[in-house]
Amino acid sequence: MHKRLPRLTPRKKAPHSQNALPVPETPPRPPLPDASTVMFRDPTRRILSSHDHELFRASPTYGLILYFVFSLSLAAADKKISAVNTSGAPEAIEQILSILSSIDKTITQCPPADQGGSRFGNPSFRNFLDSIKAQSSAWHSSLGLTDPSAISEVSTYLHNSFGNRSRIDYGSGHELNFIIWLLCLYRLALLTESTLPALALVVFPQYINLMRKIQSTYYLEPAGSHGVWGLDDYHFLPFLFGASQLLHHPYIRPLSIHNELILEEEGDEYIYLNMVRETMASKSVKGLKWTQPMLDDISGAKSWEKVEQGMRRMFVKEVLGKLPVMQHFLFGSLIPAAEGMSREEEAGVKPEAEEQEGGELAIEGDGMKHVHRDDTWGDCCGIKIPSTVAAKQEAKKKGEEDGLRRIPFD
Repeated sequence: MHKRLPRLTPRKKAPHSQNALPVPETPPRPPLPDASTVMFRDPTRRILSSHDHELFRASPTYGLILYFVFSLSLAAADKKISAVNTSGAPEAIEQILSILSSIDKTITQCPPADQGGSRFGNPSFRNFLDSIKAQSSAWHSSLGLTDPSAISEVSTYLHNSFGNRSRIDYGSGHELNFIIWLLCLYRLALLTESTLPALALVVFPQYINLMRKIQSTYYLEPAGSHGVWGLDDYHFLPFLFGASQLLHHPYIRPLSIHNELILEEEGDEYIYLNMVRETMASKSVKGLKWTQPMLDDISGAKSWEKVEQGMRRMFVKEVLGKLPVMQHFLFGSLIPAAEGMSREEEAGVKPEAEEQEGGELAIEGDGMKHVHRDDTWGDCCGIKIPSTVAAKQEAKKKGEEDGLRRIPFD
């Protein structure tokens, strides 16, 4: 009988699928410019076509941005927020925190207009931005900048860190502007390598908390139909820095984001958990798989190292690598454009602050035109999308907030 039975052989395991995009490495530290020779100028858009985007991705500035962002992530590795000692922090860190506190107070001075229950962007946001711009010169003087042209260049990135004035929206490009503002201060030697942990784990979280207040006050619309690819309606970099914080944590695993007790107890120490906690609190439906499916998928990763590597890939591909995002990026003397990239004045296009449409734009004979795309996660097409934050705030005003609802078939 045994001779007639087929021989049992173990099944071969399917080969592991390899990610086509290698994990981006941290580039070498670029040299600082000689401040005495820098010809400061107001930053403008220079990525106005696919060719411009290709030139940017092959330029030293591309490596400069990767170096600074990934260095901030590395500076956060295996550290709690409370582990960063700010008592003896450099004066520049204290001044930056003071600037963020002043911006917080400005929100109170520019209350939102009554919109009759509308969940779209509140026009008082423009008054808020105008007030920031009026105070900006004094703030940058407190940081040690004395040259008016230097203040004008550097402050442009701060002005663009809180959302678009025309569209009253906010997305990963505005978040990147805040990082570029810090990078400009670093390039001018006002910040040093030793300040990177404080920037990543003290300054940046305070900026995120400030943005939450701005978003809920002025109902900023997500700059894209699906938020940041299912991670969060507005932000991306907190997930990169937050994954780095948890790289070798003894008991918190990627799957722990579904544990409400861990989110509650550790959310104030770890940026990633804080983002998940706040994201869940802003939704009216219970369950990440319904509201943030990509976060839910990522929770199945074997380790935080895999998550951090994925976030690096995503930053390269979905932020720096996406033309609809980078067409709004600003270049000046400290963050220089590559030779051969387009200029706004030569193309006959409006400055970024006056641009009415989001998404990808293309230059035609009579100026910039919106390009409709169907191959992206919400980068097309500047359609007004009310925020879930606005819905929650309006529900509070009406006394209709009953907590999270479960999906009937969950």
